[in-house]
Amino acid sequence: MVRIEPFRAYRPARELAERVASPPYDVLSSAEARNMAAGNDISFLHVNKPEIDLDPDLDPYAPEVYAKGAENLRRLIADGVFVREPSPALYLYRQQMGDHVQTGIVAGASVAEYDAGVIKKHEHTRKVKEDDRTRHIEATNVNAGPVFLAYRADPLIDGLVERLTASEATYDFVTPDGIRHTVWVIDEPESRDRLVAAFADVPALYVADGHHRSASAARVCAERRGANPEHTGNEPYNFFLSVVFPHDQLMIMDYNRVVRDLNGLDRNAFLQLVEERFEIEAGDGGKPTATHEFGMFLDGRWYRLKARAGTYVGDDPVRGLDVAILQENLLAPVLGIGDPRADERIDFVGGIRGLEELERLVDTGPWEVAFALFPTSIEQLFAVADAGLVMPPKSTWFEPKLRSGLIVRPLED
Repeated sequence: MVRIEPFRAYRPARELAERVASPPYDVLSSAEARNMAAGNDISFLHVNKPEIDLDPDLDPYAPEVYAKGAENLRRLIADGVFVREPSPALYLYRQQMGDHVQTGIVAGASVAEYDAGVIKKHEHTRKVKEDDRTRHIEATNVNAGPVFLAYRADPLIDGLVERLTASEATYDFVTPDGIRHTVWVIDEPESRDRLVAAFADVPALYVADGHHRSASAARVCAERRGANPEHTGNEPYNFFLSVVFPHDQLMIMDYNRVVRDLNGLDRNAFLQLVEERFEIEAGDGGKPTATHEFGMFLDGRWYRLKARAGTYVGDDPVRGLDVAILQENLLAPVLGIGDPRADERIDFVGGIRGLEELERLVDTGPWEVAFALFPTSIEQLFAVADAGLVMPPKSTWFEPKLRSGLIVRPLED
């Protein structure tokens, strides 16, 4: 059983939504965010990345940064940019990128279910990032950015969503990146409650993106629960802002790698070592067409690599992933990259940037070789999470990204 919770959101006035909505806090550098928000004093980046309003030399984790985020949120509320929903609601959030369409339900997800493993994870978190979002929640007293959750598609929920999205939307606009964002407010009690009841038969939710946001929400809940002698489990801090999508609507893109050097090897010696574990052939393009197949860009040309049988554990949900096969059979033993999280000789390139970006980085930048991967599937993600395991870093790249600032969840009634 999964519990989703309606709530009284702060959300922008209809005519301001397009100016308020911003990319997630963690896909932009401070400099990029500062540039994007220039001339737009109601961009949610002033709340989600408030260092853009302070001295660029200030530590982005300084106390002043979180205080500024809270101040900026209070300003947006006082100026009427954000209004409070009069009654608890759920929200439907549809995104369209080209021909791809996905529609999720915006709700409070249960911290108790997260702690109990009903909401399943597939990534480790980093303490510095958890601390950052925890301090942001504590300062602003809101969940500012949603956690991207998935569930196995259910025909009953599909039917309810289809019916409810036939009505007029509250927000409907296209962002500069060409993605259409449409939001419906579901505050009519019967419709809202039917959606809530439909999730009682959903066995589990999965964190697709937002592991640090969900972990931080759980930390804040634990702190407030411990400080509240009258804790009931229904307080707003027991839930966190989420958008819950059916698995069959999601798009996972490739998450590719570039490496700075060949670990002291010349080209021929490098290729000989690669050939011990991969079949190599010249390729007319770098895009893999199946699992266990890789594109490699080196010296201005693409190669196609195919993992040799017996070099990987195919029935292991983690070690059978392409990102793990590449790491264990090439990046670590040949290129000497033992910890891709910490090694500065490797970087990661989201598939949204295209294979042309891999070519550009190798041809013009400090990178020597690039690897294009076949996308991890949502079923592979579910298998890892169901087994209680953790994926290698940078295994999935979800598109389109959820905009922040359209729905903000307060931690007060």
